[in-house]
Amino acid sequence: MARMHSRKGGRSGSKRPLREGTPNWVPYSEQELAELIVRLFKEGNSPSKIGITLRDQYGVPDVQQVTKKKMMQILKENNIPIEIPEDLQNLIKKAVSLRKHLDSHKKDMGNKHSLLLTESKIKRLVKYYTASGKLPAGWRYDSEKAKLMV
Repeated sequence: MARMHSRKGGRSGSKRPLREGTPNWVPYSEQELAELIVRLFKEGNSPSKIGITLRDQYGVPDVQQVTKKKMMQILKENNIPIEIPEDLQNLIKKAVSLRKHLDSHKKDMGNKHSLLLTESKIKRLVKYYTASGKLPAGWRYDSEKAKLMV
């Protein structure tokens, strides 16, 4: 008979504690933190990398807690356009890498399946982002253009 595993709550991992307002150990004001985010982005860091840097090097647990805005709102307010959302961009990079591998290893069926799954995820995300207005209405994923983007 198979052994049943149960988890309380159905989710693993830790959750952030509920906290109202800015923690008292954060030495940055809203304006200083916004300037820091813009500077880190202009240095070539992605939004997720900026969040990790702020947490590990600057002691900021959550940008939204301090500034009352999300990081993407701060970048948008400072006229920094982000053409493609980061999660979609990472999936496109993965698809390009898988396609490059498939060019030299044509019989790698596991890779072929992974490429199909990745491109399916890309198409679902594109559909969502065009509907929500984060991508232009006519935006389409094309594997040839993706090589040039990455």
